[in-house]
Amino acid sequence: MIFKEGRGWKACYDPDTGRYTAERGGFGGYHLYEITEEIWNKLGSSDIDDDASERLIMEGRHLYMDVNDRCGPPYTIIFDSDYKTLCSWANIICSGRVWDDDLTDAAVELFASEKQNRQQRREKRAQRLAEEAQSSKKSKKKKEKE
Repeated sequence: MIFKEGRGWKACYDPDTGRYTAERGGFGGYHLYEITEEIWNKLGSSDIDDDASERLIMEGRHLYMDVNDRCGPPYTIIFDSDYKTLCSWANIICSGRVWDDDLTDAAVELFASEKQNRQQRREKRAQRLAEEAQSSKKSKKKKEKE
C-alpha cells in the first residue's frame, strides 16, 4: 500500500485492488472516503495546502462518518458496509451509536452531499427487502405447518 499524508488527512492507494481511499478527521469528526485516481494525484502536491486536500477528499464517495462534536450524543453513520475492507489500513474511530440502515438510507436520499452513495444504498436496500420478504414467507409457511 502506498500512502500520502497531511495535516488532518491520510490517503492510501492499494495496488492489489486498484482502489484509492482516504480518511480525514479532527475535532468532532472522523470520515472515510473512496477517492478517484485524479484526486489521489492532486493530494500532497506542492500547489495545494492541507485545507484544499481535505476539500478534494470530500469530493469522494463517503464510506463512513463518526461524529462526536459535543453538540449532542455521538453517532456513527456507515454509508458503505464494506468500509472495513476498503479501508483496512485505517484506524477507524467509533464513538457513538450506529445509525440503522433505514435512517442512513433516508439521509443519503435527503442530503445532496451524499448523492454518490445513492445507487449503492438503493441496491443494498433492495437486497435487504428481498431477504426480509423471503424470511417472512419462510416464517409464514412454518407457522402454517404447525
